Amino acid sequence: MLIDTAEEPWARTLWLMVAVQFIMSAALSVISPILPLFLPQLGVAEPSAVAFWSGVLNSMNFLIAAFVSPIWGSVADRYGRKIMVLRSSLAICLFTLLMGFSQHLWHLVLLRSMMGAFSGFSAAAIALVATQIPERRLGYALGWLATGQLVGTLTGPVAGGVIADLTGNYRMTFFCTSFGAAIAVSIAYFGVAEVGGAVKDKPKLSIFKAIGTLMKTQGLMPLFLVLLLAQFAVRSVQPVITPFILELVTTRTGVATLAGFAFSITGVADLVASPFLGKRSDQLGYRRVLLICLGGAALASLPQAFVGSYWQFLALRFAIGMFIGGILPTANALVGHVAPPAQRGLAYGVTASATFFGSFLGPFSGGSIAATFGIRWVFVLTTVLFFANLIWVRRTVPEPQRA
Repeated sequence: MLIDTAEEPWARTLWLMVAVQFIMSAALSVISPILPLFLPQLGVAEPSAVAFWSGVLNSMNFLIAAFVSPIWGSVADRYGRKIMVLRSSLAICLFTLLMGFSQHLWHLVLLRSMMGAFSGFSAAAIALVATQIPERRLGYALGWLATGQLVGTLTGPVAGGVIADLTGNYRMTFFCTSFGAAIAVSIAYFGVAEVGGAVKDKPKLSIFKAIGTLMKTQGLMPLFLVLLLAQFAVRSVQPVITPFILELVTTRTGVATLAGFAFSITGVADLVASPFLGKRSDQLGYRRVLLICLGGAALASLPQAFVGSYWQFLALRFAIGMFIGGILPTANALVGHVAPPAQRGLAYGVTASATFFGSFLGPFSGGSIAATFGIRWVFVLTTVLFFANLIWVRRTVPEPQRA
């Protein structure tokens, strides 16, 4: 079995945080499908304007969070990681609730910006789990945490659409999401314990000096680039999946459903692979599993540029999802091993910035390449990025010493 049933003190923390991660990831993704439908109620009526502002509202969180994540990570090292989980969860709960009362576009833009500035939940959750779990089980624990995040991300948009359709009121999606986030806050506050979190007697450094000192840690800076490139490669394909499917099928009937399958099949494969690869990385070595995942992702990515049918494309999307499922858990486990324990909050804040930048830049770059050179060249780009990442890891990332 993949789930560790041993009665360990850290197990309760892990499974509760997986549940909290699931709820909060769903809360962050739940409004994606209803934004284009909600914007006309705020006075945005032109289809081109709806498309533009939907893109802005979906991506601005990533950009803002990329800049503030190291700051919150540094605060977590000083005052504890659990309080950062609570702070980010409360921010998502509050700002989502207020978005339900928006009357103008600028209300929504301001509140989404504030959510990006005050959330940073995923980095806080990883930092908390990584400091409570034995280092020999980091890959296993972070694999399950990644699974909670993925399932929440997949469930959120479906839940948002269902709530909106059942109630006939788009604002109810915001209110229900806020209620769910409040449940996650309660679980984290009452159920999750943190041992030895705060480091109040550490030297007081400015955030820039602290980051500079941290980046001198051997192997950490290369992992920053690993996470940025990996997230960039994954996100750059997403804007072109639906247009590419239109090229592969002979009819437009059911295209939205086919596109939904193409999106979700990668997530399903990721869901299967993340806990398995995370656990195996504890046994085989994090660097080795990371190299295998990057190489497999590159090999599965290239054939997508040459497929001639939808089913071939779907099979390759599943294959690439199996390998992508191991990249983030193993890379984050490596971060946990190479970063000093007293600076893990800052370390995960910095690496979270990398994933946020990749999430922000990837869709823009993928869409631009597709518009300029054609959709199939986007898959060539992702192949090059995965292979470049593999070479970079092989040359610069050491395997941590076993305890």
